Amino acid sequence: MTDEEQPPMSTDAVVTPEGLVPTGGLPGAGTVSVAPAPDLHEPLAAASVVAEPEPAPVVFDVSDLSVFYGDYRAVRDVSMRIRRNEITGFIGPSGCGKTTVLRCFNRMNDLIEGARVQGRLDYHGVDLYAPDVNAVEVRRRIGMVFQKPNPFPKSIYDNVAYGPRIAGTRKRSELDDIVERSLQRAALWDEVKDRLKSSALGMSGGQQQRLCIARAIAVDPEVILMDEPCSALDPIATARIEDLMKEIKTDYTIVIVTHNMQQAARVSDATAFFSTEVNPDSDVRTGLLVEFDRTATIFSNPHDQRTENYITGRFG
Repeated sequence: MTDEEQPPMSTDAVVTPEGLVPTGGLPGAGTVSVAPAPDLHEPLAAASVVAEPEPAPVVFDVSDLSVFYGDYRAVRDVSMRIRRNEITGFIGPSGCGKTTVLRCFNRMNDLIEGARVQGRLDYHGVDLYAPDVNAVEVRRRIGMVFQKPNPFPKSIYDNVAYGPRIAGTRKRSELDDIVERSLQRAALWDEVKDRLKSSALGMSGGQQQRLCIARAIAVDPEVILMDEPCSALDPIATARIEDLMKEIKTDYTIVIVTHNMQQAARVSDATAFFSTEVNPDSDVRTGLLVEFDRTATIFSNPHDQRTENYITGRFG
């Protein structure tokens, strides 16, 4: 509402009452590991064993998360770990709580009267819902791109510069650099560099959505949340957004809600399948996380029959 020369961040951060404070680089950053020369006397089979790569660091650690609107529990008992520089996809039928859970990651649900969260959602080991956490700073570090493109009724330049200006950047040269870098990262610079003062409302839908991504990038987030970012776009614009996601995940952690299972299979590294359960006495529906795993596993060998039924089109 998420460059090549200047990556937006190179350090982890924790949340404090004053905001998010850097805690330094990743363990072992900047070091080079050199494998020893193979022993040619070892059997060939033993020499060919390749060690499994270390998993990426955890950005979000979610434990037994439930979301309530008043007394109504919309989603229950969600647990997952989202890793750095990966794309995590949320899939499932309408009404299963995908977007509700997504909005928990940057506390957007705080803006809904009566909404509350139960359980724990850690960001780099810090409880995002602790009373001393600065929710505004959380939303700066964890940006969001919405279902329909929502550019401001301003120029293309002012759309991207809006966040940095709010954050205190005033020098025109600095703003120019931020706008150019952000539009380049969003694969939009070459298309708009000669009309930065034109209204953003005159852009195509796909361009507007990439502008919204550039606007999110401009405030140097670590995470970009995307709520069905391609649902209002044509197939060509959708392909551009998907390519962009795969390009920028080297700099950002991305969590995407999508109704398009093929899209989740194409772009995501891990996938969470949500569904609903119905209380037979009250007919009240509650969302729940059925299965969370690597995308290849979810789509080729799911562990839960409900997941297989959904991805094979038996319901949903």
